Amino acid sequence: MGKDKGGTMVMEQSNNLHSRPKLGTLFKSEPSLFPIGAEDDEVPNRKSSASMASPRCSNSTTTSGEGSPYIMSPWIQASPYIKSPWVINPSMLEADYGQDGLIASIVREEGHIYSLAAAGDLVYTGSDSKNIRVWKDLKEFSGFKTKSGLVKAIIVLGDKVFTGHQDGKIRVWKVSSTTSPSVHKRLGSLPTFKDIIKSSVKPKNYVEVRRNRNVLRIKHFDAVSCMSVNEEVGLLYSGSWDKTLKVWRLADSKCLESIDAHDDAINSVVAGFDSLVFTGSADGTVKVWKRELQGKGTKHFLVQLLLKQENSVTSLAVSRESAVLYCGSSDGLVNFWERDKHLSHGGILRGHKMAVLCLATAGNLVFSGSADGSICVWRREKGGIHKCLSVFTGHTGPVKCLAVEEDDRTSRKTDRKWIVYSGSLDKSVKVWRVSENAPDMKEIKHVS
Repeated sequence: MGKDKGGTMVMEQSNNLHSRPKLGTLFKSEPSLFPIGAEDDEVPNRKSSASMASPRCSNSTTTSGEGSPYIMSPWIQASPYIKSPWVINPSMLEADYGQDGLIASIVREEGHIYSLAAAGDLVYTGSDSKNIRVWKDLKEFSGFKTKSGLVKAIIVLGDKVFTGHQDGKIRVWKVSSTTSPSVHKRLGSLPTFKDIIKSSVKPKNYVEVRRNRNVLRIKHFDAVSCMSVNEEVGLLYSGSWDKTLKVWRLADSKCLESIDAHDDAINSVVAGFDSLVFTGSADGTVKVWKRELQGKGTKHFLVQLLLKQENSVTSLAVSRESAVLYCGSSDGLVNFWERDKHLSHGGILRGHKMAVLCLATAGNLVFSGSADGSICVWRREKGGIHKCLSVFTGHTGPVKCLAVEEDDRTSRKTDRKWIVYSGSLDKSVKVWRVSENAPDMKEIKHVS
């Protein structure tokens, strides 16, 4: 990574991206960006450029849910502009190339990327450093830090940001004002200090987590691995390696429920359709929970077991457009279930050589990121058949997280286009443009 005289970061791809940093480097923040002594506080603006990649044509194929579409994309070679110090020209982002492709690569040599969230023109990235970066127009816009290190989950809801951490805490941040959108201030943590004090008085509020160790039921005592929000009812769901699913009321940050949901770590939770909540675990199961009235309030009940297998469930995603639940597993498969068929099993998408670590949906598209470093782009056709449009292979490490936003600059009603952000353990975030009407491999050959 190089620096110019103005402090602008020039992004380069490292030749040693798979090597894990020493323990000491994981907790070392940058004084230039995060002032010494400023804990969980706002930080000044800092901008850095990101490397542009030449638009290239993706490789595609057609397949049903049972076919194997793994095809290497022809544009995985490094772009000649990778090491260019030029600032990104916004007109390049506005250009409609008409094909899937890599837009840019954002690299900061400070930690593996574990979490991503996109909100409009802002992108939040969390890593195993103390820092949460905020990017705008592919340049560094802001940042804030925590004591806990690894950031495993990020949720953006209006002017608030929720971050889930390795230490079991959920921290809440707020943009300080509309006049200074780059400044984020910490509001507090979940559960609140007030609720911890109130709960700690009664012995019944404690649970035994291991021999001679009791903890408050409303607190996660292991890593918060995933979060999801149901905006309509104002609830936040958090899943943890402590095997519990917790339900939080957004209005007052109160923990309404703590559910012993699984027999092993919860890797994914997603609030879906029909007031359903789906959880996936390392115990190999996918469970369905429904919020129902009980007495004067509501409670979540287990209503269905969708999957029970030996392989760990690593990721979940819901397509609200087609009302389908997708589930990624450590065996590299993506299973899916359809609401229109009473959550019956719809099929399997086979596109990866290794574990599927993350999933995302947008329109009729499904994106699956894998430990093999690739991202498969699927399109759901009529009848429930899925076609693999392309395979993105730009990352040199496992793809850990995905986020998708509609590309307002080029998207049309007849051809919706999406911007896909992929975070990897190669310490980079890559940005892709995907067309929902992308041609298949044969059509691309004819065009060229």
